[in-house]
Amino acid sequence: MTCYKNIAENPNSTVVAEYISTEVGAQKYQSENELEVEFIRILQSNGYEYLTIRSNDDLVMNLRNQMSRLNNVNFSDTEWNQIFNHYLANKNDTIEEKTTRVQEDYIYNLKRDDGSTKNIRILDKDNIHNNSLQVINQYETEGARKNRYDVTVLVNGLPLIHIELKRRGVAIREAFKQINRYQRDSFWAESWLFEYVQLFVISNGTHTKYYSNTTRNAHLKEQAGKSSGKKTSNSFEFTSWWTDGKNKRISDLVDFGKTFLSKHSVLSVLTRYCVFTTDKLLLVMRPYQIAAAERILNKIALATNHKQLGTIDAGGVQLASRLDKIDKVIFVVDRKDLDDQTMKEYDKFKKGAANSNTSTAILAKQLGDANSKIIITTIQKLSKFIVGNKGHRVFNGHIVLIFDECHRSQFGEMHSQITKAFNKYHIFGFTGTPIFAANSSSGGNPYLKTTEQAFGQKLHTYTIVDAINDENVLPFRIDYINTLKMKDDIKDKKVLAIDIEAAANSPERIKQVTEYILEHFDQKTKRNERYTIKGKRLYGFNSIFAVSSIEVAKKYYEEFKSRNTELKIGIIYSFGANETESDEGILPDEDFDTTGLDKSSHDFLDNAITDYNKNFGTSFDTSSQKFENYYKALSDRIKNREIDLVIVVNMFLTGFDATTLNTLWIDKNLRHHGLLQAFSRTNRILNSVKIFGNIVCFRDLEQATNDALSIFGNKEASGIVLLKSYNDYYNGWKKDGTHQRGYIELISELQERFPLPIFFEGEQAEKDFIKLWGAILRLRNILLSFDEFKGNEILNERDFQDYQSVYLDLYEKIRKRREADKENINDDIVFEIELVKQVTINIDFILQMVAKYHKSLMKDKEILITIEKAMNSSIELRSKKELIEGFINTLNANTDVDKDWCIFTDESKAEELERIITEENLKPKETRRFIANAFRDGELKSNGTAFANIIPPVLMFDKDKSRAKKKSNALEKLQKFFEKFFGL
Repeated sequence: MTCYKNIAENPNSTVVAEYISTEVGAQKYQSENELEVEFIRILQSNGYEYLTIRSNDDLVMNLRNQMSRLNNVNFSDTEWNQIFNHYLANKNDTIEEKTTRVQEDYIYNLKRDDGSTKNIRILDKDNIHNNSLQVINQYETEGARKNRYDVTVLVNGLPLIHIELKRRGVAIREAFKQINRYQRDSFWAESWLFEYVQLFVISNGTHTKYYSNTTRNAHLKEQAGKSSGKKTSNSFEFTSWWTDGKNKRISDLVDFGKTFLSKHSVLSVLTRYCVFTTDKLLLVMRPYQIAAAERILNKIALATNHKQLGTIDAGGVQLASRLDKIDKVIFVVDRKDLDDQTMKEYDKFKKGAANSNTSTAILAKQLGDANSKIIITTIQKLSKFIVGNKGHRVFNGHIVLIFDECHRSQFGEMHSQITKAFNKYHIFGFTGTPIFAANSSSGGNPYLKTTEQAFGQKLHTYTIVDAINDENVLPFRIDYINTLKMKDDIKDKKVLAIDIEAAANSPERIKQVTEYILEHFDQKTKRNERYTIKGKRLYGFNSIFAVSSIEVAKKYYEEFKSRNTELKIGIIYSFGANETESDEGILPDEDFDTTGLDKSSHDFLDNAITDYNKNFGTSFDTSSQKFENYYKALSDRIKNREIDLVIVVNMFLTGFDATTLNTLWIDKNLRHHGLLQAFSRTNRILNSVKIFGNIVCFRDLEQATNDALSIFGNKEASGIVLLKSYNDYYNGWKKDGTHQRGYIELISELQERFPLPIFFEGEQAEKDFIKLWGAILRLRNILLSFDEFKGNEILNERDFQDYQSVYLDLYEKIRKRREADKENINDDIVFEIELVKQVTINIDFILQMVAKYHKSLMKDKEILITIEKAMNSSIELRSKKELIEGFINTLNANTDVDKDWCIFTDESKAEELERIITEENLKPKETRRFIANAFRDGELKSNGTAFANIIPPVLMFDKDKSRAKKKSNALEKLQKFFEKFFGL
């Protein structure tokens, strides 16, 4: 074998520049076991050591050996017990605490037998190749149930990556669900070491994705509160694809193993490209983010070596600050982007880093402090500092400047100030909408017209087309509502523009637009959908209404207010926001200065803020500091879906993210940057029901939309970025030359193959129905946002409920089969349960029906049939069916339905909880407190000490694992109890 000496190595190559698969397509069927064997072979070829570990004792022994190797220490039994029992495997530690240990607290201060102390690392983050990589498979454990895990990667003996495989042809989502079952049933078993897993990989051979333990853990919390219809952004939708440097997806398991799971890449991701937030959430970076960070680092190193400092050719904050000879990294943002949460995150990775945004004096102090390596400041403060501190020593330092939203912040005078002031700098910029020659302004400095002229050659590109293809953001669905009809004989463009604005601002049209929004608000924002944010149950999403001027904003606010709508309406504008957009289509930078407003607009804004104060018990006004705080408070209320619609001129249309926001109403002209930035407020991922951003245009922006997508995506971008038409989804469409069936065809097959009442002939017929009804639910979820769908649903409400009931019956049947037989699961069956939940038949509807039945003196049995069908078609109400039927049986002539229902449920809840406490011999006081907290939080938490404390103690040496079985039984009963009574 020929050996080659390593002459040079690029240390920053986590994402391969371009990947070309060398695998030849296999012809024969591949079982799950064969897939696993092939995958392990790939890992071994990457340099992983394969181990046969099947038990907890073997796992712990290997961990001890690996810790000894990493730290070059032979531990005595006493020393190892100290490390293991007090640091690594403390039974009271949560998943968050174990994640903190891996990400931040990875050095343990060991007190040795001889009285000395030694730092013991569980990871070497300085030299990542000192860490060992081992692979095990088919590890067996038993918690609430016996489980056998597919493939696990051990890093220095700790299970930090788990891979769950399904055979080719099985939905990848099933691997995601399997990992959730492991967490519920056994990750916490024995020594709890599997709660150290940081990253999960799921694959069916053809498709492979990765995600962090936060996504898994939060999804389980979501499932624990499933009767509330709870959804978070930490679900299957937040799993990620791996790509190469050209954003080409690497989805096959073999290719994924050769790239993502190569030693350098996976160790880099684990030690450098995971972000642990102040909310104890582990976020793993996506490949385009890693590629951009590494290209910045490489550019700094290259420019330094070639002495290109102080030019745009020199042009990852935290990583850059660790480079040799870098004095400071200055991250420059707009002050409106520094909300409380962002400030906390900056402060977490460098204490006090974001303080310099509060005053120029603090910025000057930090720039003069040699120990302040990372500084986050605002565009405004940096500009002021440069003007007022000529000759400051920082201007001769080796500085990295990184600008966010650089398309708007770094042109003209500001750019000249920076390049003249700093002598040895690297300058970088991030933007989603760069300025090219095609969309640059006609005036200004001819050498600073484009982003490339200001920041140098483009290092990495990730367009909206890439983001939608990777399922990192959502596509848009656009409605063009024609509310302006102009005369055809107007030739002068300026006259036409004036006439259009005058017509657009007329009272009659403002009234029509307001009526349209109120009439379609529930439909567009999906107010039937229920989910939970921060423990609060919410219905549907919220929206922003962008209008052309402050005067128009005032008119719309008054019109909405006059309707006495139950919607919570907000409004915000400032003097800067009243400026027109630039030649490039860039919306003006937001300003918190209201002093430039005319008296009428100033007084109006004060009165509107007074309305807000009455709604939310606050005390904001238009004075400088209070107005900025009003902006931040309004921002938070949008994010928490505490306000329904906010009227804006330009504010919140750039750089603002709220996952609950799904609709943008537009009554203003937008183009280029401004258009795409505004649209993008709606397309942040939340759950499987929010599948696109809704754009409702009251101006003709169709050509402007196509132009913007062509500039910032490509000429074919509209086919990816925009949803298809109503006609396509309803009647069918072509994709790559193949016909895709529309809603009407699917319903036709449903009625022909599965007429009501349904009788299934064999298991295959059941599977076919599940697949067909799931496809109908997915299309129906899209069609519900189209105005034309109303009245064209084909199925009447009763038939829809009956089909839904059959679907849920099969779901329960297959779920029980899966739980009973772990080794023989129908993995090719996928249920669209989140889409079932959005068809909300809630308890209020049932009580209305009960009251109606009571009013008929309990004689109208047709109402009972309606109640029965409604309960059977709702996954939420099925758990409450026994309770509702019990209440109906108590009805008599003297019943007060609302009052007696409350009494009945309170008594039933107390009786049932006491029965569970007695049957399972639980601690009464602790159990009642545990359940009270569950109802308060909207979820029943099975992890941590709260649940463990309600279980009575067992013998110290629990050979039969009776405590684990008791916990499982108690959890199952309490979960059913929670589902039955939650939400009443």
